[in-house]
Amino acid sequence: MTRTAPRRFRRLLAVVAGSAVASVALSGCLYAMIPESRPAPTLTPDTEGVPAELLPYYGQEPEWEACGEGFDCATVKAPLDWENPGGVDIELAVIRHAATGQSQGALFTNPGGPGVSGKSYIADSLSFAVSEELIESFDVVGFDPRGVGESTAVRCFDAAGMDSYLFDIPEAPRGSEEWTAELIASGEEFAQACDANSDGILPYITTEHSARDLDLLRAVLGESELTYLGYSYGTYLGAQYAELFPDRVGRLVLDGALDPTISMLELGVVQTIGFERALRAYMENCLADDECPFRGTVDEALSDLNALFASLDRSPLPSADERLFGADALETAISTALYAREYWDFLTEALRGVLQGDPEIAWLLVDAYFDRQDGVYLSNLIEAFSTYNCMDYPVDWTPEEEAAADELLRAEAPTIAEYNIGPNLCREWPYESTNVREPLTAQGAAPIVVVGTTNDPATPYEWSVALADQLSSGVLVTRVGEGHTGYNKGNVCVDSAVETYLLEGTVPEDGLRCE
Repeated sequence: MTRTAPRRFRRLLAVVAGSAVASVALSGCLYAMIPESRPAPTLTPDTEGVPAELLPYYGQEPEWEACGEGFDCATVKAPLDWENPGGVDIELAVIRHAATGQSQGALFTNPGGPGVSGKSYIADSLSFAVSEELIESFDVVGFDPRGVGESTAVRCFDAAGMDSYLFDIPEAPRGSEEWTAELIASGEEFAQACDANSDGILPYITTEHSARDLDLLRAVLGESELTYLGYSYGTYLGAQYAELFPDRVGRLVLDGALDPTISMLELGVVQTIGFERALRAYMENCLADDECPFRGTVDEALSDLNALFASLDRSPLPSADERLFGADALETAISTALYAREYWDFLTEALRGVLQGDPEIAWLLVDAYFDRQDGVYLSNLIEAFSTYNCMDYPVDWTPEEEAAADELLRAEAPTIAEYNIGPNLCREWPYESTNVREPLTAQGAAPIVVVGTTNDPATPYEWSVALADQLSSGVLVTRVGEGHTGYNKGNVCVDSAVETYLLEGTVPEDGLRCE
């Protein structure tokens, strides 16, 4: 889900898993019939070379229980602090679907976020996560990273508090000192609640700790090497794993990559420009349809959309559930739909409704982004999302650099720039990030396939190019097209390259371009 942060805290960034949150919530086809499975395998933990202090963790034999047709679930114990194991422990929730044919072992998956439930992703949408060929040949494994979902989780507000935090509209005019102060106060209240309600785990909710958890899960499931398919933020988790454990890398595919070197400030700029680019592509498509609520050229239509943003900023629309639909909600609705081209028609309906004073369809897009349904938050996505990003990204830029970034956004993303500019929540976070944004090279690792889509709005293509270049064994596969991530999206060339590698170990040609 690598994408913008809650409300106007757009500098929070990171990858809201377009391949999971918005896409799963909006697509009924994800709940298709799950193939019948074979009995779950009996596993022997891989403890070769494990230090004595880690044997109680690596030597675990979890108690697996059936948790749906073809699925079994377990919890695995992990140290809260990998630097000081043996103290406080946490739990990791795991699900697996046994191969429907002859199993080649475990295929671990991560849908992104950070903060998306990998357990729910596999339980609810197995055939969306991986193809039938992979389901036949692998025990497909999903897990909730630390801080997420059914694992030991970050807790902040109740549902009413989250609604207030995400959807209350400041009284002061956008961009004023009073507006900024209101947002900072709201962000500080949220951060304090997360710290107070999460039992001391916030400092340890980092991607590095999660990558160490992933190695633990690999071993507990009896695998000597990791086979892994990670989407969006899941590419950063996979790259961190490869950096820490290059000799345990089996076949890794990283789809819709993050560039590990960029700062939060740069990430927000590049990502916002990516969404503006995708918005232009959507509008060009919309204008070719008589049902489009806009007319004229793309620039003229976007100018009219700008006017709609300004109108909502002045006078938000009332809604059936008493929330006010303002400009920030519209930006979230639009960006949610831009994750996948198949949602463009839905976006057209939403925009037509808003233009007519009815935001109800647009609210469906907003709530899909926040994993909210009928006033209930189905997960702790936003709490975990905020925590991972504030712990992974140092807030280390100057006011001058921030002002320059704002001006660049206004020039390159004129439609949505103002709704992606605002105070940074992580400045109010109770713990500073100690992470270093630097290249991940994974020296000595087996080939790692990186898939990038040329007009991916959430993880722009240049990030996949950068990660493939940084990894000493990186192999780039390019999908030419729209939407977030490239595998299992109907491109036969991409799907063949990914599956042939995972199934047979045949490395695709570096630079393969799939039209």
